[in-house]
Amino acid sequence: MKALLALLAVRLLCAMERYEAAETHMGTLFRVVVWADSPPPIREVFARARELDDSLSDYRPESELNRLCRAGQAEVGADLWTVLETAQRISRETGGAFDVTAGPVVRLWRDARRTGRLPTAGELRRARSLTGWRKLRLDPRLRRVKLARSGMQLDLGGIAKGYAAGEMLRLLSSRGFPRALVAAGGDIAAGDPPPGRTGWSVEVFGETIVLTRRAISTSGDSEQFVESGGKRYSHIVDPKRGSGLTSRIGVSVEAPSGILADAYATALSVMGAEKARRFAAARPEIRVRISLAGEGLHRAP
Repeated sequence: MKALLALLAVRLLCAMERYEAAETHMGTLFRVVVWADSPPPIREVFARARELDDSLSDYRPESELNRLCRAGQAEVGADLWTVLETAQRISRETGGAFDVTAGPVVRLWRDARRTGRLPTAGELRRARSLTGWRKLRLDPRLRRVKLARSGMQLDLGGIAKGYAAGEMLRLLSSRGFPRALVAAGGDIAAGDPPPGRTGWSVEVFGETIVLTRRAISTSGDSEQFVESGGKRYSHIVDPKRGSGLTSRIGVSVEAPSGILADAYATALSVMGAEKARRFAAARPEIRVRISLAGEGLHRAP
């Protein structure tokens, strides 16, 4: 009987095909790979991505996020609530190294990358007066969000794509397609492995990592930065200083979920290598790889 079941399992695996599709959402390319014995619900998966883009994007004027920022307070949907609640927890854990209220500062540095002109001291001072994770108040009983100051702008760029990748993977699994991977730029969520393999192979800082039912996110300034006066300013903003990072650091975080991997990768980039190593050493559920210019790859713990 065991031999018969094993033979049936082998035949099932051999019957599986590889399905792949890609679409652009949240300003990046989402790629979905599925191994299955029947066509997966690709349209439904990307419809979920569009739904999350409509809720979490700060680029879309009528997104749920931007409507909240204009109103100053609102009862929000389940997705936005989950992201903001997780963001606040990580802000507390990291001492403010992760902060979704940094939107006004992020926008200044976004403009700097476009124009090549750095923000002035006055512009940064005004933007920083509207930031601070403690200015974001959450009422879990009503699922209500309140911004403490008028003019605040939330930015979910360091957490939303990881959440979206995880949600798309979860949808596939719930529909009976667990052998899947969703990649949103540097944010990857992996499900059960492809047939005959132990996991999904992912390249990070020149190293091959095998993932199964885990997520990994990589953050760094290799593509998005602005240079001025001999300094290189990353698109990753230190919320406390209000400045793009000037240290050449890349951080990759492997975690149980996409939302955690994405947010931790951003936070640990801001914290710097030494603090990031100590932070990772106290959290066995995550694995951290740090790439420093001129020093190569470091692992933590």
